[in-house]
Amino acid sequence: MASRDDIVIEITPQVLLKAYTCGIFPMAESADDPALYWIEPQHRGILPLDAIHVPRRLKRTLRTTPLAVCIDTDIERVIEGCAASRPGRRSTWINERIRALYCDLFDLGHCHTVEIWDGPELVGGLYGVALNGAFFGESMFSYARDASKIALLHLAARLAYGGFKLLDTQFVTDHLRQFGTVELNREEFHRLLEKALDVQADFSRLPRNASAETVLAVLAAAQLPRD
Repeated sequence: MASRDDIVIEITPQVLLKAYTCGIFPMAESADDPALYWIEPQHRGILPLDAIHVPRRLKRTLRTTPLAVCIDTDIERVIEGCAASRPGRRSTWINERIRALYCDLFDLGHCHTVEIWDGPELVGGLYGVALNGAFFGESMFSYARDASKIALLHLAARLAYGGFKLLDTQFVTDHLRQFGTVELNREEFHRLLEKALDVQADFSRLPRNASAETVLAVLAAAQLPRD
């Protein structure tokens, strides 16, 4: 169950970053609702960066796909893709205030995208917020088979290589569970969040043109036992 505050306050990028450090994030009821509500789930999904499962078929796809992966080139189109209606979901929680806030965070260097392109067409991707050693995944979309899965693996490798300690998925879905996403209670999540916020990580440490082999090698290395 999520807690909500119906008092409308001015949410700036700085207020939003502070909210993330407290384990809360904003959502709207619908695209047409101008209000935002603070959400703090009782149970939280995380994808452990040292225990990511990559299905064998997806490894082949990652190595052979003609789709191109880009980083941080078009935040507006990524958010548009995440907000678009699709089968099984006619409405979205992404309203105009959400769009504006995360574009502002992008300009400040805290919001990042992983984009999947088929020539000039954006066919999948995700966006989220980086803060010290924590990355807060916000939303993803896919118009081509496995596009969002490819984006997620590239994100995970980038975070692992950059020294991040926490990948927050907010909630657990079947889509995320196949990669090893687990559910924590609020107290467990806050303990991990506090540790991650004490770490200085680098989202850009992994080259933007990292190959599929590099991505898979980084993910494999992250699972090696440590002394």
